[in-house]
This record gives sequence, C-alpha cells and structure tokens, in this order.
Amino acid sequence: MSSTDAKVEQMFQILLDPQEKGTEKKQKASQNLVVLAREDAGAEKIFRSNGVQLLQRLLDTGEPDLMLAALRTLVGICSEHQSRTVATLSVLGTRRVVSILGVENQAVSLAACHLLQVMFDALKEGVKKGFRGKEGAIIVDPARELKVLISNLLELLTEVGVSGQGRDNALTLLIKVVPRKSPKDPNNSLTLWVIDQGLKKILEVGGSVQDPPGELTVTANSRMSASILLSKLFDDLRCDAERENFHRLCENYIKSWFEGQGLAGKLRAIQTVSCLLQGPCDAGNRALELNGVMESVIALCASEQEEEQLVAVEALIHAAGKAKRASFITANGVSLLKDLYKRSEKDRIRIRALVGLCKLGSAGGTDFSMKQFAEGSTLKLAKQCRKWLCNDQMDAGTRRWAVEGLAYLTFDADVKEEFVEDEAALKALFQLSKSEERSVLFAVASALVNCTNSYDYEEPDPKMVELAKYAKQHVPEQHPKDKPSFVRARVKKLLAAGVVSAMTCMVKTESPVLTSSCRELLSRVFLALVEEVEDRGTVVAQGGGKALIPLALEGTDVGQTKAAQALAKLTITSNPEMTFPGERIYEVVRPLVSLLHLNCSGLQNFEALMALTNLAGISERLRQKILKEKAVPMIEGYMFEEHEMIRRAATECMCNLAMSKEVQDLFEATGNDRLKLLVLYSGEDDELLRRAAAGGLAMLTSMRPSLCSRIPQVTTHWLEILQALLLSPNQELQHRGAVVVLNMVEASREMASTLMESEVLEILSVLAKGKEGPVARAAAASLGKAVEYGLIKPSQDGE
Repeated sequence: MSSTDAKVEQMFQILLDPQEKGTEKKQKASQNLVVLAREDAGAEKIFRSNGVQLLQRLLDTGEPDLMLAALRTLVGICSEHQSRTVATLSVLGTRRVVSILGVENQAVSLAACHLLQVMFDALKEGVKKGFRGKEGAIIVDPARELKVLISNLLELLTEVGVSGQGRDNALTLLIKVVPRKSPKDPNNSLTLWVIDQGLKKILEVGGSVQDPPGELTVTANSRMSASILLSKLFDDLRCDAERENFHRLCENYIKSWFEGQGLAGKLRAIQTVSCLLQGPCDAGNRALELNGVMESVIALCASEQEEEQLVAVEALIHAAGKAKRASFITANGVSLLKDLYKRSEKDRIRIRALVGLCKLGSAGGTDFSMKQFAEGSTLKLAKQCRKWLCNDQMDAGTRRWAVEGLAYLTFDADVKEEFVEDEAALKALFQLSKSEERSVLFAVASALVNCTNSYDYEEPDPKMVELAKYAKQHVPEQHPKDKPSFVRARVKKLLAAGVVSAMTCMVKTESPVLTSSCRELLSRVFLALVEEVEDRGTVVAQGGGKALIPLALEGTDVGQTKAAQALAKLTITSNPEMTFPGERIYEVVRPLVSLLHLNCSGLQNFEALMALTNLAGISERLRQKILKEKAVPMIEGYMFEEHEMIRRAATECMCNLAMSKEVQDLFEATGNDRLKLLVLYSGEDDELLRRAAAGGLAMLTSMRPSLCSRIPQVTTHWLEILQALLLSPNQELQHRGAVVVLNMVEASREMASTLMESEVLEILSVLAKGKEGPVARAAAASLGKAVEYGLIKPSQDGE
C-alpha cells in the first residue's frame, strides 16, 4: 500500500471514529481530505480506495461538519470527470444527493448545490482531454443521467419538509443548467422536457407565500427565483407552437386554482399570475386576461384581511407595467390604492399601495409632458418612499418596496434631484443593496440608472418634431433638470455617497436575482460614472475596475458592450497595472477587443484602440494575449478608417504591437501593403498620425533590418517622406526620422549610398552639429557609418 493510500485510510478512520467527536484531530483530517481531493491524482486515490462508500457514511452521520467535508471532497472527485461522477451517483443514489439540498443547515445545502453543479458540468461537458484515457471502463449516457438529476430537482421543489433555502438552491441549479447557453445551439429539448414535466411544480413555488407559512416553506427570494426560471425557460423556446404550449399549461394551472377552489384558490391563482408578470410577462398578461382575474384583483384590494390585500395589491403593481393596463388601473384602481394608502393601519399594505401609485404615476416615463398625476404628487410619493426606506425598524422585505417605488418615481427629474440630495436615503439604499434581501437588486439598479440618465435616449430630429406638431401628434419633452449639467452634478453626489462600493457588492452576488437585465443596468450606471475623466480615480479606488470585468464577460450584448466601454475609459486614463492588479489585467483584453467589432460605434472603436495601445505597451505577455484574441486584423482594418482619430489610434496600437515577433513577421511577409501604409502615413499632414507611423517604422527597421531595403520599393516618395521627417520642427518626428535613416544606413552599403547621394547627407550634417541630444546622436551615427563605408570623408573638425 502506498503512503497516500495509507493516509486516505487513516483520515477516514479518524473521521468515522465515534471517540474523536468534535476533536481538532477530526477537523484536521476533514480539511486534509478536501485538499487531497482538489488534485486529480488525490481524487483518483480516494475514489479507488472505496472513498465514495466511506464518504456516504460521513453523510449519514448527519453532523454538519462531517457532511460539509464529505460534500467538498465529492466535489473534487466529480470535478470535470464524467465516469467518476456517474459512479458516485450510482453509489450514493441521485435521490440521496438531491435530498441533501433540502436540509435546514444553509452551509450544507449550499455545499450540496455546488456538488450538483459540478456533477451537471461533468455530465454535460465530459472530462478534460487529458483524462480521456481513464474513461474507457464505463460507458454512460450523460443525457439520461442529466434527466434523472433534473427530474429529482423538480420533485424536490414541491416536497413538504424541504427548507426554503434548499428550494431556492434547486431553482438556482435549474436556472443554470436547463436553458441553452447560446441561442445558436439548435437543441432546446431539455427545456421542452422540463416545461412538460415540471412547469406546474415551478408555478407551485411561485404561487406560495412566505408569510403565513403554507404547505411549502419558501424564502423572500423564492418567488423571484421561480420568476427568473420561468423567464429563462420561456426565452429558450424557439417557435410559436412551443410558446403556445407554455401559455396553455400556465393558463390551465391558474384556472385549476381560480375556479372551484374558493377564496384560497383565487389567492393562489393571483399570486401565480404575479410570479409570471415578474418573469415571462407575456404569459402573465395573458393570464390576467382570463375571465374574472383582473376583477378579482381589484375586489380583493378592498378586503378586510391583510394577507388577501397583500396578494392583490402586489398583483396590481405588477399588472401596471403595460401602458394599456396602466390606464385601465388608473381609471379603476387609483382611488382604491389611495384609500389603502391613507386608511390602512398596516405599513406592509400602505407601502405596497404607495408603490402601486408610484408605478402608475411614472407611466409616462421620462416624458415631462405625460404625467399621470397632478404637479407635486410624485414628489410627495417619493418623500414618503424615502421616509420608509430610512426606517430601520422595518424589515428589509418591506423596505424593498420603498426602493421599488423610487425606481418608478425617479423617471421624474425633480424626484432624482431630491433623492441625490438626501444623504440618509442614499446610505439606506446602499446598505439595503448589500443585505440578504437579494430581490431588491433590480430596483436599486433601476433607480441608479434613472438618477444617472444612463438609459438609452435619442435626441429627436428637429424636423420630425416640427412635423409631429403640425400633424398634432404627441412630442415627448425632456425635463429641464435632465440636462447634462444636472446629470453630472447628480453623478458626483452619488460617487461621494459611495455608490461604487455598493455596486461592487451587488456584482459579487451569487444569486439568480442578478439577471442579465440587472447586470446590464449596473453596466449602464458604471459607464455614466466614468464619463468624466476626473471621476475615474474615485471609481478605481472603490473597486470599480474589478467589478466591471465580470459585467463585461457575461450578460446581455448591450450590457457587455457598456461595461467594456467603461473598462476602456479606465484603461485610457489610469495606469492599467494599478487599476487591474495581478492576473486581472489579462481579463480586460477580451472585452476591449469586443469593442472593435463593426456593430460598435465609432467612439467605442476609438476608445478600445486607445486602451489596447496602453496595454500593448506594458508587456510581451499582454501583447500575446491581444494577438490570441485575433485583434490584429481588426486593428489593421481601422488603419484604413476615414475618421482621422480612429485611423491614428489604430496606427499607434499597431506601433506598440510591432514589438512582438509575430507582428514583425506580418510586416516582413511579402505580398501585402502593411509597410507601404506606415511609410505613407509617415508623410501625412496629421502630425500625431505621422508620429505613430514613423515610430512604428523606426521600431520595425531596428528589429528587422531586412525591411530597410524594401522601403524604397513601396513608394517613389520615400525619400521626400524621410527628408520631411528630418526637417520637421517637431523633435519627436525628427528623432523618429533620424532613427529610420540610421537603420537603413546600417542595413546595407547600397542603401547608405542612395541616401548619401541625396539631400539627406546635408540635412544629417546640420542635425549632427546641433544640440547634444538623441537626434544629433542618431545623425552623427549615420554619418559615421557612411564614413566607415567610404561613401563620405570625415570633416576637418573630426565628424
């Protein structure tokens, strides 16, 4: 027996010894086992030493510490190894592994969630190429194992006795593993199977209430997680027939509760509709149109029972999203909501009624001329929202509704101005965003987008405005306080209040509530925060650079682009090595390269080129990363761009990349115009473009002397261009020109002869006699080499 085998056996003996209960020895053994399993060789040893059966015994003890050690060891065994995963599931039983999710201990439930995620990944992706040789022993059908795992997760959703945290973890896993990773993948069969097998179970969780506890234990985040899963499943459908089936199943489920189940059934149905409205809203809107549903919502708002009112008012809030329905509710429900707000003794009801009024009051969006309520009403509503937000006596779940209200009301510029002036409200908002109440994230992000005006806004064409007025059509009006000067002032106040550290905490959230849409909102805010150069240092100091990287790598296309642009702005004006310390700097390259695509704006292209120029000048490893991301062809393309600033930025970037051997090879290869372009750009009128091109030329001719002989071949104007550089009043251009001439002289006697027979000789003589400096030294070196070749004679004063 090898020493490792003996150690594994010894660790299990200590862990399974009842005499060692709670001892330090036992704790150390469990830690060693987890560390050993992280290495593939160690995981293989544990696996072959009957480890899975022994770990099963640890799980059966029911002791949280031992269960955690067992689960973390199993993560190492199953990680990226398909056959070990299948064998582990075979020994432990899929049902047993999934059931651990439902335990009351949160740490154990999370560890089980992590293990199941690793198992899903192993089954979906198979093993790393290096381990393929070990796979031959077991022939498996991963699709079958996947379905068994998912089927058990769906069963867990509606099991009585499962903890609320466990139910949330099951939903999180389903969100991660069921929908396709990319719409380009044509196979959505797993989603269709889950909809057929488990849609009712997901809707059952979505229709459950936390307080009072029902049959199913749920948390404050359960319904939102169910909404997100439903939304992901709906978005993964590919055709109208699949969507129609989804609608039919939802409507049948809601009808089954709404009809013939009494008041409790109606409440359950309305709660489920709310869940759909927060997720796949098309399905929610169709459910609202079912016979009697909307009328029941309005009627139950007037109920004497607090729980009934809560369910109905929440449904009303979610239903007010569509302008058509908002106007229906404005006509039928505003007086009811006002009554609830004024007369109810319960803050939980009042705050929800207030949010309903806020949502209806903001139905005109940023259009100053389309306000639902009288002047000043929205300011009063916002003041009350801020008051509740700052009330520490209220629980986080109730205060979340105050943020929801502000998310709607901050469309109004007067509300924005008052909100950013209220330091206590901002502090309370940021504290709430860091709390366990994860469902508040979207509302916080929405309010910040509104305050920073980082939503999409296009200035209307003046001619179209005149035409619309003539045709008596409605023309949106911008609020005077939404002008750029007001927006800049609001951004500075938010930065001073600590918005960046709050947003950094939000980005770190490991929760399905941080959806792609929510990530996009955060990206928009970050981009607004770094707009002004003087604010970028504050953003970096509070951790903004670190938070932007995950936003730029995952989310909606718009969100990723906005985050990448914010990264570009930081990379341009701050030292990238300070902004993105350590290995993080290499993660910035891919988002920046993504901004070079043609579907991005000219400004985004320009900022990406500037940022990549800075990175390319830092180290060879960074240059290799830029090359690996296939940026060079795109950068070359922008060197031909009509816009002079983009053309210049691309040339500067290429100049820095030319320090890499691979780029030098591209210039040295025959049959292309890369060298010709640099020579011609060295003679352009744009001084900055000339500086970049001449710098690239100087570097390339130093690194690759063979290029020197090709310069006269690429254009007949090469001599004029070099003479113009040498005669330039700009010292930098002179120096670059002098270095190119020196490199050409040193490359061959023939080249030196051509240069010395031209006016270059006279210019070099004058430059060599000038002030001591790099230009004079380069000119003198060229003349010295010409003397060495015997092309000219040394002058009398020793030159």
